Amino acid sequence: MLERAHQVVIRFVRYFHESLTARQFFILSSVLVGISAGLAAIVLKGFVHYIQIFIDYAAVNYQQFIFFSLLPMVGLALTVLYVRYILKGTLKKGSSEIVYAIVKQSSLLPKSEMYGHIVTSALTVGFGGSCGLESPMVSTGSAIGSNYAKTYKLSYRDRTILLGCGAASGIAAAFNAPIAGVLFAIEVLLTDVSVSAFIPLIVAAATGALLSKIILQEGVILSFSLTQEFNYHNVPFYIVLGILAGMLSLYYSNAFHYAERLMSRFRVWPRVIIGGLALAILLILFPPLYGEGYETIKTLSNLHPSYLTQTSVLRDLLDNEWQIWIFIAAMVFLKPLAAGITIGAGGNGGNFGPSLFMGAYLGFAFSRLVNMLGLGNIPETNFTLVGMAGILSGIFHSPLTAIFLIAEITGGYGLMIPLMIVSAISILMTHFFQPLSMEAQKLSAKLKLSVEDRDKVLLSRLDMGDLVETNFLPVHPDATLRDLVQAISRSRRNTFPVVTDEGKLAGVIHLDNVRETIFRTELYDKVTVKELMTPPDATISPNDNLHQVLKKFDETNQWNLPMVDKGKYVGFLSKSSILTRYRSELLKSV
Repeated sequence: MLERAHQVVIRFVRYFHESLTARQFFILSSVLVGISAGLAAIVLKGFVHYIQIFIDYAAVNYQQFIFFSLLPMVGLALTVLYVRYILKGTLKKGSSEIVYAIVKQSSLLPKSEMYGHIVTSALTVGFGGSCGLESPMVSTGSAIGSNYAKTYKLSYRDRTILLGCGAASGIAAAFNAPIAGVLFAIEVLLTDVSVSAFIPLIVAAATGALLSKIILQEGVILSFSLTQEFNYHNVPFYIVLGILAGMLSLYYSNAFHYAERLMSRFRVWPRVIIGGLALAILLILFPPLYGEGYETIKTLSNLHPSYLTQTSVLRDLLDNEWQIWIFIAAMVFLKPLAAGITIGAGGNGGNFGPSLFMGAYLGFAFSRLVNMLGLGNIPETNFTLVGMAGILSGIFHSPLTAIFLIAEITGGYGLMIPLMIVSAISILMTHFFQPLSMEAQKLSAKLKLSVEDRDKVLLSRLDMGDLVETNFLPVHPDATLRDLVQAISRSRRNTFPVVTDEGKLAGVIHLDNVRETIFRTELYDKVTVKELMTPPDATISPNDNLHQVLKKFDETNQWNLPMVDKGKYVGFLSKSSILTRYRSELLKSV
């Protein structure tokens, strides 16, 4: 039945592919990708939400919750089994992998990622893993867009935009926030997006948000209602919150990576067991760390922090507002550790949800502290919401996404000024100490270069393997001048690699350096190539990135340099070929 429906859809799309203009079909494609990615996000969101509802209903005290605290280990084990035996160990996590695919793999993503992230993140987060669903939604939507474009043989540029459309639709459906979906795709994935890409991105995001509005109930998505307007007298407190958000964004990155590296020291199954037990201990003490934690954010925004202690073994010790405040503040520091343990132990999820959790708890703890100390009378709900934008901006370096996400989920722009203040200060602080976001650091490590500069990203799309030229005629070190003259007569090149029997590069001969010698016929059988060759001005390794290669060209003032892999001659790289391909990539991005 499903196969038949699939064939009907393919015939339907192919009919329009043949009937519509290229532009019309592309807009239709953005709608179809938006529908598919939006539905995938809705299924995942709904599944995890209703599991959480069941747990909240079943565990009304800490004795019952202790049982549920062991479920994350089950989720981790099931996730590891699924990845190992169903996906054959291949599941790439995080937006850095998507950007890497855009830059180095022609925006092609494996088909398995259209469903693999849904299943694994549902198992991980649904069973209580302390991470978010948004990154798997983005990966799923991106894979849907990429494979749709591949099916209908669309160009690299269109494939990249549809990849972004899938990601935008996933975020839009998760929060019913279409503007945030578009901005996320632009800020995080499509850093070189052109104006022409905005329409399909907007269409896809609007489609995902509309599906979310129709299908998901009010309580499933993260939404709030503002109860107090912005008061400009509170600006100094928002500035302090922005500074704290920046500092804690840096803490999040370091704590997350520490926990993730700590878990990586263990083998697979000990990692699952140790990670599951560590999460169980954290959850028994701090139950709000269970899963995404979005329901607890709503509890905080409604100013009922004491409700969060009901299933904690510490409940009887938390009998005044100062002790409850310490309980809330502790989770600001524990969430990145819990998220790192979850991912490091083999789970699948992202940092988007944990960043919102941490921001909300930071905003509430800060505003509650100010009010308890009598330093002011500031709206705790507003600070809870604005804190989410501060941490999200600091961790992902995406201030526009953070600002408009919170504006959309609050149903208006009443907090626009404090959102801008806190997000701007947070990203300025984090960027000063840590120029790259967490995902950009991973991407930089994979590309072996910084990803801050647009030209560097464009250059990194070029594959040196495709640029190597092998039509340079090699000569042997023991060959005579006569042999060299014969090689010159057969070649259209002015440079000749000198290669040994073992394939090693012994040197090079430049025609300009031997031009006078080759006309001295009396030397033809007396002089060998070994006597005429010179060491190469520089050699290129396959491990060099193109920025290092171009630097070598500039330093040697050469237009052709040999590539050597473990001492063996491979071919030559041409500076003109690199620049020609770069211009081609530049035109694609316009």
